[in-house]
This record gives sequence, C-alpha cells and structure tokens, in this order.
Amino acid sequence: MPVISNKANEMPASPIRKLVPYAEAAKKKGIKIYHLNIGQPDIVTPDTFLKAIKSADIKVLEYSHSAGNESYRKKLCNYYKGYNINIEPSEVIITNGGSEAISIAMMTCFNPGDEIIIPEPFYANYNGFSVAANVTVKPIKSSIESGFALPPISDFEKLITPKTKGIMICNPGNPTGYLYTKAELEALKDLVKKYDLFLLSDEVYREFCYDGKEYVSVMHLSGIENNVILLDSISKRYSACGARIGAMISKNKEVMSAALKFAQARLSPPSYGQIGAEAALDTPASYFAEVKKEYIARRDFIIDALNKIPGVFCPKPSGAFYCIARLPIDNADKFCQWLLEDFNFNQQTVMLAPATGFYSTPGSGINEVRLAYVLNLNDLNNAMICLKEALAKYPGKTN
Repeated sequence: MPVISNKANEMPASPIRKLVPYAEAAKKKGIKIYHLNIGQPDIVTPDTFLKAIKSADIKVLEYSHSAGNESYRKKLCNYYKGYNINIEPSEVIITNGGSEAISIAMMTCFNPGDEIIIPEPFYANYNGFSVAANVTVKPIKSSIESGFALPPISDFEKLITPKTKGIMICNPGNPTGYLYTKAELEALKDLVKKYDLFLLSDEVYREFCYDGKEYVSVMHLSGIENNVILLDSISKRYSACGARIGAMISKNKEVMSAALKFAQARLSPPSYGQIGAEAALDTPASYFAEVKKEYIARRDFIIDALNKIPGVFCPKPSGAFYCIARLPIDNADKFCQWLLEDFNFNQQTVMLAPATGFYSTPGSGINEVRLAYVLNLNDLNNAMICLKEALAKYPGKTN
C-alpha cells in the first residue's frame, strides 16, 4: 500500500470537530446535545443576503473573476470606509471563506521553514494552515489570569530569529474573545517595523465588540502599510458560514500580485456566495444592533453561570462570541469525550471544545475548554446546568 505524505500525518485534527463521532453516537441514543463547541451562530441570516440569492436570474453559472466580482469588491471598499479603512478594489482578493484567505496569505508571504509568531491560545486551524504552508508556528503564551491580553512585546522579541518573517493575531479573538487595545497594537507595530515583519490580522469579528470598547484594525496603524495583511470573512458577520466568502486585503502591491496567482490556481470564489455577500452590505444597522444586544446578553449570562460553578474560572471577553474557561478537571480532552460517551443529565449533555487544540505548546490548556455562546439563553441555561452536574460527577475532577 502506498504511504501517505509526512504533511498529511502532521496535519492536526480539528479540536472543534474531532468529537463529532461521539456526539453522533449520543444523539442516536436519544440524548440532546447543546453544541457550544463550534462557532455556528443560531442567528438568522439577513434577508438582504437570502433574497438576493433567491432572486438571482442566472442562466449559466459561470466562473467569477479570480479576485472576486469587481462590483462586490468596490462595494466592499465602501463597507471598510465605515471603519476608517481606506482601500481600493485592487487591494482586495475575495476568497473561499476566511480559511482560504489565511492559507493564501501564508503561502504568499512565507517560505518553507519560515517562522510566524502567534499569541496562544489561537484559532486551532492556524496550526493546520501553517502545516500546509510549511511554516513553523512559534507560540507565545497569553495568560487566562490576564484575560488573555497581549503578552509583553519583550517576550515577542525574545522569539525573533533570522527565520522569523511574521506575526499573526486575531482581533477580536477566537477562542478567547479578547479585544486588543490601541496601545497593544501600536506596540506590535513598532516591533513589526523594527524587524520588517509581516503582520497578519484575522478581524472577522469586528462587528462584535462590547462594553463600549474600541475596535482598532491593523489597517489603522500608520507606517507599516506594506507589512499589513487583513484577513476577513462574512461567516460570522451575517451568520452565513456556509456561503464560504472571505477576503484577503493588503496595500502591498507585490503581495497582492503574488496572491492573485494562488487565487487564479483555484480559479474563482463561489458565485452565489458573492451575490449574497454583495447584497448583504445593504443590511440595516438595526440588524447588527439586535445581534450585538443578543450576544451581550448571552455573554453576560454564560460568564456569570460559569464563574458560579465551584472551581471554574472564566475571564469576561470583550468581543466575538467565545470564551475560554478553566475547569477543575484532569484532562480537557478526556472530559469532553466523557460528556458525550458516559454522561447525561435528564437525557441532555453539552459539547465543548478542548482548549488543548487551541495551543501549539504541548501540555498547554490541559484543564481548559472553549465555549461558543451561539445558542439562545434558554439553551445556554440548560447547557450550564448540565455542565455543573457533569463537573460534580466527573471521575477525573480535581480540587
């Protein structure tokens, strides 16, 4: 039998999806599962998006431009102007979700063996994207005690070697919900400028910033315009995860010219997704106001409920719709599997994502889980009841 590649063996399994077989088995037993493991919102996709697709009069479903429909890219530039991000259509490549934007950015900016520094915990698939691009992730650990604030810049500088070519952040953060301050980003800017590094920033959750805190984009940082690459997606903004529409944005002409070659190699982004996404740019502000209000209510409820459970600690996030909680358990992977295989409370259980998969440093996050508060308040309440009962019964509970 032929042997598969080393890269295939090195590709990590998704901590968000690897427990799916256990969940499916539990459901076959009639157990209701509250899915807090994945960032799939239950928020209704806006009518602007869906009506545009339903009314599209298309006789031949052709390839779109490899960089994305020009009409969409032009309209998208107006959207970013609302956030004081001034770009041109030529500085935008529409991608198959934010995932492809990250993959193309890594392949464009880095050679095999180059190093990229990423504060951890970070979105688990960054590990997978880096393996695919033969890039080495150099993690820098943030602390749950600090709410996962940006580590000191001096710690970043200690990791820089001749192989270091970039830094990547997610703002607001997945999986922590942390929102970087302007001062933190300015400090990163100085480091990027000093060593002439690329700064990749995943900003797909910009609509979801709470408590009056300011969203600051890397595109707002002056003096490093050619170093910055903005990565985006409509998945969470419009609760349209299945549309698979993202974007890679940069003012660096050489980067965008090279990235377009990767975009050409995969031909084009989805036509129907772009039609919906372009129309969704007309979604009224009232939609986002209501969605934001709902997420704040969910956040406030789940953080309060978690911290009331004996032995649990969870800092309050300022953005996105995720949080990382530290639990009184021996092993998060074992606990999350146990929840699905061996536990139920009134024929109900909860599905969580072990935080180990959101770290690159071995042994980190061993007693932490990520929760996505993407369910309604009633379901969140039931999920927290299940979690409290589970922690009381779990055989690997610690003090």
